[in-house]
Amino acid sequence: MRSRWFALAALCVAELLVMVDNTIVNVALPTMSRELDAGVSGLQWIVDAYTLVFAGLLLAGGYLGDRFGHRRMLVTGIVGFGAVSVGAAVSTTLGQLIAARAGLGVFAAIVFPATLALIVGTFRDPKERAAAVGVWAATSGVAIAIGPVLGGWLLDHFSWSSVFWVNVPFGLLALIAVVLAVPAPASDDVPVPRFDVLGVLLSIVGLGLLTFTVIEGPDAGWASARTLLGLLGAFVVLGVFVVHQRRTAHPIFDVRLFANRRFAAAAGMVAVAFFALFGFIFLITQYFQAVMGYTPLQAGVRTLPFAAVVAVLSPVAMAAAHRFGPRVVAVFGALAMAGGFSLVELVDASSTYFGLVIWSMVLMAAGLACISGPCTQVIMDALTPEQAGAGSAVNDTTREIGGTLGVAVLGSVLTSVYVAGVSDRLTDLGVPGPVRDAAQQSVMAGVEVSAGAPAGAGEAIRRVVADVFLDGLAQATLVAVGVSLVSAVVGAWALRPVVEDDAEVGEYAETAV
Repeated sequence: MRSRWFALAALCVAELLVMVDNTIVNVALPTMSRELDAGVSGLQWIVDAYTLVFAGLLLAGGYLGDRFGHRRMLVTGIVGFGAVSVGAAVSTTLGQLIAARAGLGVFAAIVFPATLALIVGTFRDPKERAAAVGVWAATSGVAIAIGPVLGGWLLDHFSWSSVFWVNVPFGLLALIAVVLAVPAPASDDVPVPRFDVLGVLLSIVGLGLLTFTVIEGPDAGWASARTLLGLLGAFVVLGVFVVHQRRTAHPIFDVRLFANRRFAAAAGMVAVAFFALFGFIFLITQYFQAVMGYTPLQAGVRTLPFAAVVAVLSPVAMAAAHRFGPRVVAVFGALAMAGGFSLVELVDASSTYFGLVIWSMVLMAAGLACISGPCTQVIMDALTPEQAGAGSAVNDTTREIGGTLGVAVLGSVLTSVYVAGVSDRLTDLGVPGPVRDAAQQSVMAGVEVSAGAPAGAGEAIRRVVADVFLDGLAQATLVAVGVSLVSAVVGAWALRPVVEDDAEVGEYAETAV
């Protein structure tokens, strides 16, 4: 008999494959900006094309696993992910790369929910399942921090396309591991209800329009008709989606689950944690290269403590949640993340990595470890075994939606501050219009402009670019502080262990099958 723990290892390898791609491109963004002539909006789309499609199709991916078998869909997703990675690697234009990243998101949405559903189906003992879910959650957090390190090493030796070529051998390893170690559960062949096509389309359109509007907000103007109508349209479509899910006999996203406040709070805290994390990684990798002057590898290595802290503290967080309850641990995590982002508010041009930046990352990583595992366990405990695929997709969707909006919102706050600030300050320096326009495209474009200017003027332009970027970074991280504090307050109220809630979960589980 195959060991359950070997199966867990294989599933974590598959999880790593798709989660690393969330952040591996971040250290390559400055290089892509130069070689593909991409501004900040283009860079956001390189990141968000993946996470947006990933998030939009996760519900469908989990539902397909319930219908056709999670192992079968996992294998299909891994093969497709490797194939589309080749397309991303050979892209020659910004549009081609964004399209390929969206294609990767399609297959990631098939892989990711299958990993958690197979873990839930493989580990029947509650204690073993809690430990396995903790390992899965830790892997997710570690993968996000490993991405910049791996990407930095690849860029130090190869072109930016290497961050996609690496998926081919990695995908082959994941495929072999799954085929050898993960048996197909007997429940994989159980028939499931009709597929909710309208629900999938509404979720994709609503989330897509929301993210597109937020990313394009700085360019279009936050008070413009385009932005306001985009936001209104997104909320209307998502509202119709919720109404449809409540009325349909076989919803793809069972919104009734959110009637249980513990489930809703846990999902919300996971979303907020990944909102803050993805947004921060997007910003900090540019800070390392543009302001501190690190190479891609040096920038990536400096995110490594994040992965180490998540790996070490995730099992500790699960043990603490078992001892003190998930409420205490998750609220502590949200406060730790808020503290980490508060330290970023103190960063300026003279700040050193070991003097300040690393400690902010340690606090954020500790917070993520305390939120991810315990809240995932709360989510999965609210589900029946028959809901494993759809339920794990709900859990996964909260992560990806949070991460997608994190890059969109924090990136757009930075862009708004940077574009306005750099234009005004370069005008005051007497910088010609064409040069000023070039510097406005992105912080790395500003660095390139300063490098090409005469010595004295170049140094002045670089100082302006760095200072304005830091102003934008401070404003963006202030948003992250706020959402983390709100998450802590809501979690403290909603995750309290009330006996009535336990009855509510059991009653729902009986009626939802």
